[in-house]
Amino acid sequence: MPHVLGAIVPMFERASGHNVNVSYQSTPQIASQVKEGGKADLVIGTDETLDLIAKSTDTVVGERISVLISRAGVAVRAGTPKPDIRTADSFKAALLAAKSVAYSRGTSGRYFETVVERLGISNALKAKTIRVEGQPVGAVVAKGDAEIGMQQVAELLPVRGVDYVGPLPSELQTSIVYRAAILTQANNPEAAHALIKFFSSKTAVPIIRSKGMEPS
Repeated sequence: MPHVLGAIVPMFERASGHNVNVSYQSTPQIASQVKEGGKADLVIGTDETLDLIAKSTDTVVGERISVLISRAGVAVRAGTPKPDIRTADSFKAALLAAKSVAYSRGTSGRYFETVVERLGISNALKAKTIRVEGQPVGAVVAKGDAEIGMQQVAELLPVRGVDYVGPLPSELQTSIVYRAAILTQANNPEAAHALIKFFSSKTAVPIIRSKGMEPS
């Protein structure tokens, strides 16, 4: 999501005249900051993020509006052969043939674990699986530490040194929905509403798609 917001926010600022300060933090960090009185007008995250804020703070999270959809994809080291991942069977074969497989410890990684279970190859992959934390999965693949990597498409595309293979097969695909919610403590709710609306504008939609996500 940082790559999407990094492109969209400056466009919104030029079009609206509003200034936006963006902070990228983990779900626990966001909840902690809000609880300690940190100023925020708008939070964009998964339902998990917004639920935690609502449960762990006295702040009321307003209406949740879907703004972005993220899907999972596969990457290999630049210049290496791209495996066939068009179907569940071919994707399964590609994973079994790979010498090493990397995925994140985040939302997409937890989902990938369920995919592996559905394919019945959890035990077969256990010894050659790399769980990545603190850096993009693509960075591990680019260094050659993993032969194939799976993460959200928007996280794979910006990484130098990898070739994007494609999205997971439709029968194995997932959609991670990011929603925007204006907090009751917001000092600039009108600007926050305007930014939410901007995500679905004709100006923003092509940029969002070029970064590997879809408008919601």
